[in-house]
Amino acid sequence: MKKHQTPMLDQLESGEWPSFITGIKRLRDHHINQRIRETNNDLLGQLEHSYQTIKGYWKGGTVSVFGYGGGIIPRFSEVGELFPKSKEFHTLRVQPPAGNYYTTDSLRRLADSWERWGSGLVTFHGQTGNIMFIGASTENTQHFFNEINDYGFDLGGAGPCVRTAQSCVGSGRCEQSCTNEHKIHRKLINNFLDEMHRPALPYKFKFKISGCPNDCMNAIERADFAVIGTWCDEMQVDQHEVKEYVAKKGRKYIIDNIITRCPTRALSLNDNDTLSVDDRNCVRCMHCLNVMPKALSPGKDRGISILIGGKRTLKIGDRFGTVIVPFMKLENDEDYERLVELSEEVIDFFAENALEHERIGEMIERIGLVNFLDALSIEMDPNMIVHPRENSYVRTDGWNEEAAKWTERQARDKHSADAA
Repeated sequence: MKKHQTPMLDQLESGEWPSFITGIKRLRDHHINQRIRETNNDLLGQLEHSYQTIKGYWKGGTVSVFGYGGGIIPRFSEVGELFPKSKEFHTLRVQPPAGNYYTTDSLRRLADSWERWGSGLVTFHGQTGNIMFIGASTENTQHFFNEINDYGFDLGGAGPCVRTAQSCVGSGRCEQSCTNEHKIHRKLINNFLDEMHRPALPYKFKFKISGCPNDCMNAIERADFAVIGTWCDEMQVDQHEVKEYVAKKGRKYIIDNIITRCPTRALSLNDNDTLSVDDRNCVRCMHCLNVMPKALSPGKDRGISILIGGKRTLKIGDRFGTVIVPFMKLENDEDYERLVELSEEVIDFFAENALEHERIGEMIERIGLVNFLDALSIEMDPNMIVHPRENSYVRTDGWNEEAAKWTERQARDKHSADAA
């Protein structure tokens, strides 16, 4: 095999950070499979050619496995005659297990299957949440899918459909977890597998599940339907551990790095080195719990919040999800069914009312949150916010009373106008 010269790609290996070029060269130079060596050699050749000509040569098309309409990103080379071994370089998106928990045996089986049918290039996991198997020919795509499907793996979403969901490691590894992330993940996705494999929505729709407000899955800013574990009672405080922490770090450190960093000033350090928490003003930023995990824990009355409409830049810029369900308990099968039913109603409304290539957050911005909530028969609530308040002096203690006064004032004004 004659290796392609790659002087421009070689420069990418000169920095202090690891380069993807090094990984591809390792497959080209050292893999025992001749086909994989040749495929990655031509891949490097085409990439070098693109750098020299300042032009991309991959084009799309249609590639699928039997019975599926999505899950594969087709890539055909426009310079296939120069680099024939990589002229078809399709990517298969494969769903990971909830929480990204694997056994070493399952990882070995996936790697063996990919070396039989693909290029050897894999990424765990992109922003899509999938395992990305990069570089298969059209013929081998079906073979690879058949093999991994036999031992339990399935394709994820690609195109205008329900996309692959993501959930955090959860209570198996994290002490801040407030809900059963993996059960929520499986309940939601198993209910929408048909919508994932056969694209029929106006645009993509993503579920992401984070077990606490730390939101390690970036669900609030990246998911159309974000489920965030939370609590609605008082934060648990172990005053003995607080005192231990003060003794170890000093009062100045505690005040500078914990007390004054609370965005709503809900914390105060007492003279006897105990901690007072104004739970009514806690906005679940999680800073204090992350700094003192031995002393502070989420409350005992736990459940979830649901936010709709998070996305990165498209038509109307970046959007955080808007809270539509401030708190929901998940204690029994009926609670989980209620969550699934709500997700069905949201997706059905999205499918019927969104414009083509419009995410649900953009649709809500266009039609108005009030109309969206009315369609789903969800009562409006002052906790339905787009982002946490920035003014720590705003309070909502007398919300109901003030709302009643506003209603009475509107009625009086209307009566006066009618009399005039």
